[in-house]
Amino acid sequence: MGEALMTTAPQNGPANRTEIAASLKRGLQEYGLLISLILIMGFFQWSTSGVLMQPLNLTNLVLQNSYIVIMALGMLMVIVAGHIDLSVGSTAGFIGALAALLMVHYNLNALTATLLCVAAGALIGAAQGYWVAFWRMPSFIVTLAGMLVFRGLTILSLDGQSIGPFPEAFAIISSGFIPDFFHGAELRVTSLLLGLVVGALFFVIEWRQRSSAEKHGLKNGSFAMFFIKNSILAALVVASSYLLASYRGMPTVLVIMGVLISLYTFIMNRTTIGRRVYAVGGNVKAAKLSGVKTERVTFYAFINMGILAALAGLIFAARLNSATPKAGTGFELDVIAACFIGGASASGGVGKVMGAVVGAFIMGVMNNGMSIMGIGVDYQQVIKGLVLLAAVFFDVYNKNKM
Repeated sequence: MGEALMTTAPQNGPANRTEIAASLKRGLQEYGLLISLILIMGFFQWSTSGVLMQPLNLTNLVLQNSYIVIMALGMLMVIVAGHIDLSVGSTAGFIGALAALLMVHYNLNALTATLLCVAAGALIGAAQGYWVAFWRMPSFIVTLAGMLVFRGLTILSLDGQSIGPFPEAFAIISSGFIPDFFHGAELRVTSLLLGLVVGALFFVIEWRQRSSAEKHGLKNGSFAMFFIKNSILAALVVASSYLLASYRGMPTVLVIMGVLISLYTFIMNRTTIGRRVYAVGGNVKAAKLSGVKTERVTFYAFINMGILAALAGLIFAARLNSATPKAGTGFELDVIAACFIGGASASGGVGKVMGAVVGAFIMGVMNNGMSIMGIGVDYQQVIKGLVLLAAVFFDVYNKNKM
């Protein structure tokens, strides 16, 4: 018995160390993006002397990045399908201008105008998706043309001037906060409770997915890494909710954003359309041979992008409380960068919703932190460009290693 134990121990030791090392490597690959966000936030929190995470600035951070996150959800689907959309910023600006004309000039009620604007976004997406999907024109060229067309139409429709203000019922989309039913004096209790519920639900959902994977014999990472990752995420949600609750509570747009993130996570991970998008982006010929109507998938992806760009344009216009000729300028760069930083592959077939969301917040924290530090816009562009280049480099490097 003693000899058996002595001979077994040396064999198990290296094996255990190898398994732990492999588990850590998988953990770093899977959670590296989250770690990067936490490190970037920690750096700017230190370099701005604590300004970054103050409740007022945290609220502004959410409001400033809500439309980028919303468009990133649509852009992820387009990129995973193997395409790109350069027109999203111009589309958002044009939809904001259209909303101003309908509500300010023609006194249309906010709900009707919003529905018409979302429908217009869907038509824009359908028009561009038609040329890409059914005529096989390169999406880069089609959407570049769309970027120029809708930028010009925005300036024409506004006659080069800003139009506003919007009705209060519309402006509240971006400037409103969820009401506190407990009427807290210094703390918005409803917002804090909502954060606690979301944090708990996130942990439960992740646990159920892990259990389901184990039942089907799929390999999971170590429980320690799983627990640490989800505990950190839940803690971040609760801490952010507390900070927001100590100011004016959760912004309305944060709730809209949270619902959309949950919806698109479900669509991409759990539905047939999500699986087909990944299949088309991974290998369009194999997908077609498997019976997937690849043209229809691409067409729907662009319609979806148009709808989300329209929604983002409405939120941005509501935040400014006016439509401006330059609205949406450069949005496409931040949206595309968010997806690639979040792990989407430039060649399609790879990408996760939460990765795009974290990528958007990395860009947002960088923009906000550098602005607080007084770094000029020119240097900000250089830094963001280098970060984007590094993200795509790692994607290509990992593919070459496989």
